[in-house]
Parts: sequence; structure tokens; C-alpha cells
Amino acid sequence: MKMNVTAARDGAAGAEESDICPAESSTRSAQAVAGYDGRVSEIHGFEVTAIDGETFSLERYRGRPLLIVNVASRCGMTPQYAGLESLYRKFKDRGLVVLGFPCNQFGGQEPGSAQEIGAFCRQEYDITFPMFMKVDVNGPNAHPLFRFLKSQKKGLLGTEAIKWNFTKFLVDRDGNVIARFGPRETPEQFEPDIERVLQS
Repeated sequence: MKMNVTAARDGAAGAEESDICPAESSTRSAQAVAGYDGRVSEIHGFEVTAIDGETFSLERYRGRPLLIVNVASRCGMTPQYAGLESLYRKFKDRGLVVLGFPCNQFGGQEPGSAQEIGAFCRQEYDITFPMFMKVDVNGPNAHPLFRFLKSQKKGLLGTEAIKWNFTKFLVDRDGNVIARFGPRETPEQFEPDIERVLQS
């Protein structure tokens, strides 16, 4: 049974203008955001590279709900790592997988190497959910996975561009992108959405 979570809530809690760096402001226009090119038709076909260098397809997670997040270590929202890890530990036995993708596009808040990012996550937040290599989420070099996610669930006022770190995409067991949560929406706020997906 497919979920019907209709709200694309990127920015619903208020992405203020001060939250958008100058380089990001141009991505409000469609021309500035590389659109999904359609070569992969569903989410499990995308290849990703784990923070330890292993490359694999999201087929590994078929049949499991996914929460996909662009993360950063030096952001005001970085404490959300704790909430994401809490969600993962609470629901992983029921199938949920949280996937963290570091991104340095917003204020240069993820400047470290893969080793440094991994160490930070372990030491500061005891992160156990899968973490991946640093990616772009907007612009011509955006990772194809994020192009796909943005094409499937647009943000505030119908824009595709991700506004800041810690934008979250919720994917159901069938690979449907059913919700998009803005940077200021904490994991605790959308836990009921996770619960509904797990029950479907």
C-alpha cells in the first residue's frame, strides 16, 4: 500500500533568506539546477559510494524505507545527527535505513576529508547509520541520486533546489519518494511519518 504523504515540506519550518549563501541564491532558477536526466528510472538503480570507498547500488536497500539526508559537520543543524541516529536505532529492526551524504555546498560547512567526516560522526554522535562520500546536491555536478530526489519531490513554492544542509527525503519500501522535510524540521517532528511508512 502506497503512502500518501503529500506535503513537500522543504523550508516549511522557515528557510530564511540568511540561510542561503550567495552561490545558492542563483539555484532558485530552473536554469541553475541540473535536472534529473531520466537515465535511471527508479531509486534502486543509483550507484553510491560509501565513506569507506565501497561503491554499490541502492538495490542493496530494496524493500526498506529510506531517509536520505545531506549532512554537514559545521552547521547550525549539525545536532540533528543525534535525532537521525535515534530514529535509525529505534526503527532499523523494522527496516528503516538512514543514509547520510556529506555536502560542502552550503557555507563551506563540510570541508573535511572522508576520514575526518567519519571520525567526527563516530566521536561526536556515535553514528552507526550508513555514511557516504561527499557529494554536490545542487548545480551541474549534483549527484544523480539527488537530481532524482528533487525531481520527485519539490520543495517550497515548487522549487527543486535544496536550500541548506539537512534536507531529508523519505522513500517508502517500493522506492517512492513520498516526503521532503526542510533543514529546520527535526527528526522528532517527522517521526510520525516514519511510523506510517513502516506500517504500510
